[in-house]
Amino acid sequence: MTDFPVDRVREQFPALDLTVGGRGVAYFDGPGGTQVPDGVLAAVARYYTERNANRHGAFITSEKTEETIRTGREKMAALLGADPDEIAFGANMTTLNFSLARALGRTLRPGDEVLITDMDHEANRDPWLDLREEGAVVRSVPMRLPECTVDMDELERMLNRRTRIIAIGWASNLSGAVVDLDRVQELARTVDATLVVDAVHYVPHLPADVHAAGCDFLLCSPYKFFGPHLGVLYGRREAFERLPTHRARAQRPTVPEKIETGTANHEGIAGTAAACDFIAGISGDGADLRCDLVCSMQAIAKYEDGLNRRLMRGLSDIDGAVLYGPAEDDRRTPTVSFTLRKRSPREVAQFLGERGIFVGDGHFYALTVVEKLGLAPTGGVVRAGIAPYNTEEEVDALLQGIEDIS
Repeated sequence: MTDFPVDRVREQFPALDLTVGGRGVAYFDGPGGTQVPDGVLAAVARYYTERNANRHGAFITSEKTEETIRTGREKMAALLGADPDEIAFGANMTTLNFSLARALGRTLRPGDEVLITDMDHEANRDPWLDLREEGAVVRSVPMRLPECTVDMDELERMLNRRTRIIAIGWASNLSGAVVDLDRVQELARTVDATLVVDAVHYVPHLPADVHAAGCDFLLCSPYKFFGPHLGVLYGRREAFERLPTHRARAQRPTVPEKIETGTANHEGIAGTAAACDFIAGISGDGADLRCDLVCSMQAIAKYEDGLNRRLMRGLSDIDGAVLYGPAEDDRRTPTVSFTLRKRSPREVAQFLGERGIFVGDGHFYALTVVEKLGLAPTGGVVRAGIAPYNTEEEVDALLQGIEDIS
């Protein structure tokens, strides 16, 4: 971890100057949305002061808005290993996924099957469950507990000639479990099923390559990796071109705009491009954006893993703490969910919050996971997530706070 430029990273986040009760704040709420660096804030402000206009105008601010959108697609494509015209923007991942599900639902016949999983949060379950109204059969692959990982053998058993769509999360936003996507794509190919991947929790922590992942569609959220509140949809060109989207008559029928309804969040797209630049600058040399992004994501993953191991080992030593999710040596993201035997999740979060240590509590949209764990009646779990601006000292302060309330 000593090679990671954490001080240089931290100095770019003005939110780190916040204090609570005279103490500096430690943000472990990254899985719900990371803090934002100076470059992103500046890009959003610069859009409003220099480029603010709608599209298709015969004047300079409208032309610069077109440039903003092109740049946003290019930089998100570099982050995901895609082509720019395979990148669409929307209000958020959930809204985009409902649009995607409705469009794919047009291609289904009564009795066709959709596979989802118990591990996924509701943004990648409910859009597909709604297709039951159109006659689709939606089946949910169970989890292995308490690891909260998808039962891959059961997924393979449930697959059949009527399976048309597999919608699966690449990583759990509650347990941190990472899915074996290589195996999933191989299984999808055996029945020629469309593969939709929720990568909201994966992209902030590990390098992503959509072509290697073998997915037809992938969704993520820039506000989980230092950007504004926005949603991003990748569509493999051939699959995207065939997608029968719902759109207005004046809307362009070509990719990627065929799924982008209404006026886009232009300032958010500008901020998203700046977030990609921020990531690339962590360990990149400026020679090639895609290489810089992969190199930086590898550095982030290594640094976060070290802090996560420190956190998990410390939690395992606290009497009454129960951890949920994969072991520290399994492939996972740096997100840890736990409960304390004598305290509710809300009590823990409030106690830590008063010390300036921010963690989440509840179900985090992963309602099915919490229900399967039997934790819904008691308030779900406490969730602590590591981001590149966290430090060993902050992890130790978090562990001390948990020890004090346990």
